[in-house]
Amino acid sequence: MRAWLLPEYIEDILPVEAQRIECLRRAILDLFRAHGYQLVMPPLLEYVESLLTGTGHDLDLQTFKLVDQLSGRMLGVRADITPQVARIDAHLLNRSGVTRLCYAGSVLRTLPDGMNRTREPLQIGAEIYGHRGIESDVEIQRLMMKALTAARVATVYLDLGHVAVFRGLVKRARIAAGLESELFRAMQAKDVPELRSLTRRLDRGTRAALTVLPELYGGAEVLALARRKLPPHPEIKAALRDLKLLSDQLRDVARIRCFDLAELRGYRYHSGVVFAAYADGWPNALALGGRYDEVGKAFGRARPATGFSADLRELASASPNGGIEAGILAPRLPRDAALRRRIDALRTRGEIVIVELSGHARARAELGCNRRLVKRDGKWVIRKLT
Repeated sequence: MRAWLLPEYIEDILPVEAQRIECLRRAILDLFRAHGYQLVMPPLLEYVESLLTGTGHDLDLQTFKLVDQLSGRMLGVRADITPQVARIDAHLLNRSGVTRLCYAGSVLRTLPDGMNRTREPLQIGAEIYGHRGIESDVEIQRLMMKALTAARVATVYLDLGHVAVFRGLVKRARIAAGLESELFRAMQAKDVPELRSLTRRLDRGTRAALTVLPELYGGAEVLALARRKLPPHPEIKAALRDLKLLSDQLRDVARIRCFDLAELRGYRYHSGVVFAAYADGWPNALALGGRYDEVGKAFGRARPATGFSADLRELASASPNGGIEAGILAPRLPRDAALRRRIDALRTRGEIVIVELSGHARARAELGCNRRLVKRDGKWVIRKLT
């Protein structure tokens, strides 16, 4: 094996893609800032018990672990930044009102999330803490759609679900944890025969409701169908009401592709609405999010929360291609104060100016310049590079 080979699903980001990703990062963080979201930068490593508190088994399996040589305790490399931000809100900021936070940074996962995906996503996201109402869900999803617009992603579709429906049925039927896990796996696979088998000893109403959930997938008609086929429990009625309100208030910025009441992504992490944004011709979700009111509770301070995150690599791949911005080639710097002032002025204006070094004239094409600075009538002017 060659020493310079990278591990599977780990790769370098080369100049063209790196510039596109960095431009996206700046644009999206500026968007968050304009909406009042404050940037936080959690560490790459934390003690495992802090990193995984309240996140469920799935994130535990995705987390690389190592022993701290200073303390002897187990450390984890973050696989998701959201739990870290929840810890910051709960224990460091300790605010009583609504808090809006955002972040951007690398995460590392033991396995890729899906087809052709990296194990080192560049995660960017925004969170609202301290508000339980539908208004914050609407705000965060509208912000997500604006972020996708900033990435110039065309024709975005939104899928909506609500984990409180399944959770409410399980809780009312007092289903044991082992059976709940089996039902969860069958529900995620939409395996109706397996669901029928697993629910054969449950009461008729619970069995009927659980086995019909995979069928409650589609357009706006799904909500009306769910009201007829699911028990009229208060938590289920509230979930369906929230989905209807969300779809109505997002109609001007998003095309609701489907409602999916069997979608339980992040089931042990999320507590309410879950959502995912997709684009034409792109197999993976470009942004994911939901409500997770129970994360703050796990940190000893119950704080309702909702948010979303995206992988900047995915966004850059799904957005229209754009090459590296062409630069201006400047001659080697002699003692020419006017040339130095001209270069400084161009760079201040946002232009890329590359000063040529001696002995590399044959490799000029590699510099990516399409113009050059030349002296005409005692002034430094820009001319097309031939």
